[in-house]
Amino acid sequence: MKTVVCFGEIMGRLAPEQFYRFSQACPGKLDLTFAGAEANVAASVSMLGGSSMFVSAMPKHAIAEACLRTMRGLGVDTRHVLSTDTGRLGLYFVETGANQRPSNVIYDRDYSSVSMTPGDEYPWDEIFGEAGWLHVSGITPALSQVAAAAVCLAVEKAKQAGVTVSCDLNFRKKLWRWAPDRPARQLAEDTMREILPWVDVVIGNEEDAADVLGIHAADTDVDSGELSIEKYPQVAAAIAEQFSNVKKVAITLRESLSASHNNWGAMLYDTQTRQASFAPVKGGSYQPYEIRNIVDRVGGGDSFAAGLVYALHSGHYPLDQDAINFAVSASCLAHSIKGDFNFSTRKEVEALMYGNGSGRVVR
Repeated sequence: MKTVVCFGEIMGRLAPEQFYRFSQACPGKLDLTFAGAEANVAASVSMLGGSSMFVSAMPKHAIAEACLRTMRGLGVDTRHVLSTDTGRLGLYFVETGANQRPSNVIYDRDYSSVSMTPGDEYPWDEIFGEAGWLHVSGITPALSQVAAAAVCLAVEKAKQAGVTVSCDLNFRKKLWRWAPDRPARQLAEDTMREILPWVDVVIGNEEDAADVLGIHAADTDVDSGELSIEKYPQVAAAIAEQFSNVKKVAITLRESLSASHNNWGAMLYDTQTRQASFAPVKGGSYQPYEIRNIVDRVGGGDSFAAGLVYALHSGHYPLDQDAINFAVSASCLAHSIKGDFNFSTRKEVEALMYGNGSGRVVR
């Protein structure tokens, strides 16, 4: 398995303990961890047993170095993280929701180092010389015009090097502010349509497809907690019709009954065979995982992306059905873990994938 390269921003994540609200916790203690969509994928791929590299730009100070030590401690190669004199370490604050109260995220990432570092400062030829896969997302290009251009350059360089490229659409309406003359959704669509012609595997959910590409799943209302699952192959086919380079489309299927109770599954669509594989499957039909008492759902989509990248790239799961089973199981487990990183091993994921979901003590 060649190295999976993940390019994007990593931040400090600050969160009140347990389910406290910001107004309860501040002034007071907040827990600091590290997180970022692409960094989350790199960390998870490594913990699953793969080889991963994180590429970014960070300021020169002790907290940034602590962040890099954390990544290296998880087995992630960080030698191509640029140490810059420009910019800062981005932050985000997360308040964990419960029951009918949703989680809330506050971003503080303007002028971060990665948002101010031009793409041609990264040694892409050296980076892709030992890589087999590049993963990017729609979050880093949302930070600035400079970051968007860097992602465009990264995916172009990856394809020139023969590297497979995956992209998680990841629309974040609180970002995409760097062109005031265009609304966030329009700016996101204009930018992502420059990136997607270089992408082999597209990852997203029903909202991403609608917000970024204007492709809607019929008879679906995400706010009601009910999805028309049978409509999603049509969404994937519509993406493939617009971008003929795309080989696979993965769509996560989250039915949010409350902040604490979600039904969770996904679909993987092969654009050549036009076949869709759903997971999890029980008794021959799709039956989502019922995830109750969610510990932390932030980063759940990244854990899915990491599981899918690992499954497709490692060669251990040659069938689409097995690959999507693995990805969904990995992300299901991530909902039980505090923080953005999915501290789950391949053995643990496979145990759930093959039916051991009882949660009994392993002795």
